[in-house]
Amino acid sequence: MNRKQKKTLYRILGSLAMLAVIIPLCHFFAFPAPLEFILYVPPYLLVGGDILRKAGKGIKNRQVFDENFLMAVATLGAIGLGEYTEGVAVMLFYQIGELFQSVAVGRSRKSITALMDIRPDYANVIRDGQIEKTDPEEVAVGTVIVVNPGEKIPIDGVVVEGSAALNTGALTGESLPRDVSIGDEVISGCISMNGRLMIKTTKKFGDSTVSLILDLVENSAMKKSRSENFITKFARYYTPAVCFGALALAVLPPVIRLFLSADPNWGTWIFRALTFLVISCPCALVISIPLSFFGGIGCASSNGILVKGSNYLEALSKAGYMVFDKTGTLTKGEFEVAQIFTAEGVTKEELLEAAAYAESSSSHPISVSLRSAYGKLIDQARLGAIEEKAGRGVSAEVDGRTVLAGNLRLMEESGVRVSAEHNEGTVCYVAADGCYLGCILIADAVKPTAVRALAELKRRGIRKNVMLTGDGEQTAAMVARELGIDEFHSGLFPNDKVALVEQLLEQKNEKETLAFVGDGINDAPVLSRADIGIAMGAMGSDAAMEAADIVLMDDDPAKIALAMRIAAKTLSIVRENIVFALGVKACCLILGALGYADMWLAIFADVGVMVLAVANAARALTIRA
Repeated sequence: MNRKQKKTLYRILGSLAMLAVIIPLCHFFAFPAPLEFILYVPPYLLVGGDILRKAGKGIKNRQVFDENFLMAVATLGAIGLGEYTEGVAVMLFYQIGELFQSVAVGRSRKSITALMDIRPDYANVIRDGQIEKTDPEEVAVGTVIVVNPGEKIPIDGVVVEGSAALNTGALTGESLPRDVSIGDEVISGCISMNGRLMIKTTKKFGDSTVSLILDLVENSAMKKSRSENFITKFARYYTPAVCFGALALAVLPPVIRLFLSADPNWGTWIFRALTFLVISCPCALVISIPLSFFGGIGCASSNGILVKGSNYLEALSKAGYMVFDKTGTLTKGEFEVAQIFTAEGVTKEELLEAAAYAESSSSHPISVSLRSAYGKLIDQARLGAIEEKAGRGVSAEVDGRTVLAGNLRLMEESGVRVSAEHNEGTVCYVAADGCYLGCILIADAVKPTAVRALAELKRRGIRKNVMLTGDGEQTAAMVARELGIDEFHSGLFPNDKVALVEQLLEQKNEKETLAFVGDGINDAPVLSRADIGIAMGAMGSDAAMEAADIVLMDDDPAKIALAMRIAAKTLSIVRENIVFALGVKACCLILGALGYADMWLAIFADVGVMVLAVANAARALTIRA
């Protein structure tokens, strides 16, 4: 417990101790009313003094109608009617409920803080041959820092010395470590598990990944969902309405009875009005709804999904259209050998060897993918002259033979007849001494989880999956078929993507939303235009992450379905709390107005409902796939 919670607990215990003495005394001895009043004042002021002060400040600041005002009026009214025990008990149990609520909220916030425990405390900087612990905010770009085993990487940078396995769990939610060595980029927030790294910083601390993540999570509460805005507006009108309703309940029935020449029975109706006030306190809604969304955002963060506001969590739960960029989003953004087609009498190994040797001196991604597929060291002694054929391929001397590797145009110019043409993607045709050996289909490899992710999105209620790409139609069609995409558009520029997203926005129903998933700088305009922008955070550009509403820290498209599950479950918890709180209060208000509810039921309707709603809201922290 914090200091404030302890003070509340001491006031509760002190008031209970006094009541334990006062109630038996008043029961066995017939004290006059003034003396009995004096006996009950100390426990009342002890447990309710701060509520009275807050109510007074609210009246002074012209913010009268809040829960403190309701409790002050109700309890003072009960004491004024001679119901001393009930007056003190209402304030006592209200404080107990507030204490439970404060502890529950505190634990929820601590859980989220623990899940996001990625802020580094220091950076190890080498100065004059000695390692000094420095505030990360004081480390300049280009400084070499040291990260020892078990320490967090404080600032984004590039490894210049050493190797290690990094625990990325706090950022991505994944338990599998990532191996890094010299030349690899590393991001802040990761923990070195088994090696000492020398890292040259590439960003200031304020621009590093860890700062971006913490800023996103801490500021997410600034963007309220419709449910939260509804509760805020509801409480603004609800509280004065019930206050005037209670006033009417206290005055109108006695006046009517007086007009009919009957006993007005003022005490009974005033007591009912006070009970009505206690029941009407809107704490359960005002506290539990924001806490539910905060828990959902914290749960998403622990799984490597950063949601910038509860409004985006609510919008994601209504998504009907999911639009994807291709490269780096559904695919790895890296060329790999997809298929090998050999001519008669030629093996796949022979074809790959010829292509790898011909492309051995090139740094082009296609050349790199061919050498990677070959998987053996290139024997430079076997190579002769190599000639680049601009826009067509390469010609190389390999073991005394002239090997050609390139596109169909190179084959036609060299008089090589190919046995079959392939248009599914990027194709490297290979020939040796004028004889066709075969061709190799090279494609941007689909991410391992992409097929499962799209299937899961369909199960989650996505009506249409759409892919937008700048690649050619054949390449786009091949990826679309492999992933089961409903609709695709190819050969697009950034402005074309925006135009297509606007068309899709017009097609969807008013109640559903459209989400766009991308990773590049050119995706930033579309991310901003969509109802929900989802960016890849590990390899995505800073512009894309800035424009997005949700960021996936490990670039895994399967996390989109998890985010939708968290959003749906969070909204379900919110609706449960709204229905439960309003339902119980409505029943108890009717019972109170009719005289069937006493102060004890009023306490349950206020404190009990609030504690149960907060406990239900805390479930949002434990949502899992």
